[in-house]
Amino acid sequence: MNSIYYIGLDIHKKVIAYCIKRIDGALIRQGTVAAERKALNRWLSELPGPWCGAMEATLFTGWVYDFLKPYAVELKVAHPAMLKAITAAKKKNDRADAEKIADLLRVNLLPECHMMPEELRELRRVLRYRNMIVSTAVKMKNKMSGLLMEVGAVYDKKRLHGKKYFGALLERVEDVPDSVKGLLKLSRNGFEMFDDIQKKLVGALRKNRMIRERVERLMSIPGVGELTALTWVLEIGEVSRFSSSRQIISYCGLCSGQHESAGKEQRGPISKKRNKHLQTKLIEAAKLAPHWNEQLALLHDKELARGNKNRATLVVARKLVEFMLAVDRRKTDFELLKEAA
Repeated sequence: MNSIYYIGLDIHKKVIAYCIKRIDGALIRQGTVAAERKALNRWLSELPGPWCGAMEATLFTGWVYDFLKPYAVELKVAHPAMLKAITAAKKKNDRADAEKIADLLRVNLLPECHMMPEELRELRRVLRYRNMIVSTAVKMKNKMSGLLMEVGAVYDKKRLHGKKYFGALLERVEDVPDSVKGLLKLSRNGFEMFDDIQKKLVGALRKNRMIRERVERLMSIPGVGELTALTWVLEIGEVSRFSSSRQIISYCGLCSGQHESAGKEQRGPISKKRNKHLQTKLIEAAKLAPHWNEQLALLHDKELARGNKNRATLVVARKLVEFMLAVDRRKTDFELLKEAA
């Protein structure tokens, strides 16, 4: 073990600060290297021997992790929120951060977070990009409504975004400035473009062989649609990393934060330490799932009778997570799972 070197990396857009130490804490080398593949190759050739490394999870971590992993004995990624609590110090700079990461790694106190395989991360990037496109398309739809309201035009809200109705509307509206009509056309073209892009992205994900069977199994649960299943697969990754349903419910942000001290426990609102992409999609699914799933409908009505609509939605979302976890773990369709139970 003494021959293994421990390297802490503090990654930024243009530069990476590093600190190399032995197991006993002896400092071997400190410095910076350009955040480029050629520069990292030269840096790797100058390392003193076999090494274990660690870095904080940032926007730039993915490609650095993939590039360095084949050369490391072990490479870890630290959870940024937990790392801030540990490394709070009066003196903070890139070199000090890299040294602290190296120290946490060599004494086995690094707050490690899960790093998905590169293939799944690529698919997840596509899905998240699709979600951004949908959000932009919704803004275009809202802008069209806003422009019409600004000039006092009368329109049918439910039919506004239909292609034929929108075209007829532009021809018959009166007292609408030409500038507004031009903006309406631009907004409509933008909406159609974004809608077409998101459909193509979902189609590409749907056909991917690596996740297709898993997504289809999850869709066997009444109330779970294609996008909910895709979000689950690409945000959860390997379901085996969660030991219980409570852990995965917490990861999805469907439970409150806990504060306990001196035997007194206090529960707050839903914790913000969660996967926000999963939380959003599961809450959306929980609002619609009772219409398709009798078991979830009964659960929703029972909780709704207590007088809290939001709590009823959360209860349905948690049960939906339990269903998806069971199907995913046992690799069995939902109906077959029910029969076996």
